Amino acid sequence: MPDTHQILAVTFDAGGTLFAPHPSVGHVYAEVAARHGLTCDIEKLNAGFLRGWRERTAFDYSKPAWLSLVQSAFAPHLVSHVLFEQIYHEFNEARHWHVFKDVHPALETLRANGIRMAILSNWDDRLPQLILKLGLGSFFEFVLYSGAIGHHKPSLEIFRSAQSRLGLDPSRILHVGDSIREDGEGARNAGWHSLVIQRDGSSGGLSVVLPGVFGTPHHLSPSCH
Repeated sequence: MPDTHQILAVTFDAGGTLFAPHPSVGHVYAEVAARHGLTCDIEKLNAGFLRGWRERTAFDYSKPAWLSLVQSAFAPHLVSHVLFEQIYHEFNEARHWHVFKDVHPALETLRANGIRMAILSNWDDRLPQLILKLGLGSFFEFVLYSGAIGHHKPSLEIFRSAQSRLGLDPSRILHVGDSIREDGEGARNAGWHSLVIQRDGSSGGLSVVLPGVFGTPHHLSPSCH
């Protein structure tokens, strides 16, 4: 295990780590559907989306991939092109996302201690603009999303691309995310440090898994995987 006192940069996953849909995916789907005269059950939409998300394979974050996922939420009803395009657009609006309350304090403290930061996320080309709309853009050197390079976490290629941009040895980089496989295993396979948080409250969020942010500068516990 590399010396975690020598961390110089932290990369963050985006969705589920820094922010989440607000109030839920189903709420947004139902809101857009209502504009088309459709009344939908929010809980059924949420359940359909979660089912599709868990069962997804070879998801490449393209529009066709998102359409398939949206269709699974509305099944058995067909989703029109116009309805899908409006849903796709809505998720680029800040009002449909909630930034977790521990995010700004963590980012501000990391920055104050000279830690470089970037976004490393499985997403599409809406992400850079969304990061700006959410007021997070000033914290990060770059926003690297899988759709731009054709590789998705936990692929080594996306971590190597980020490492190349940072110009650092892998032992100097920590990745923080909410997926054991995509974030935890992906980062460790690349030789990075990794911290996985659970936004259900079981891991305590960034204030717990980044103890150095709220205590001794640069001390990032290697035990919080």
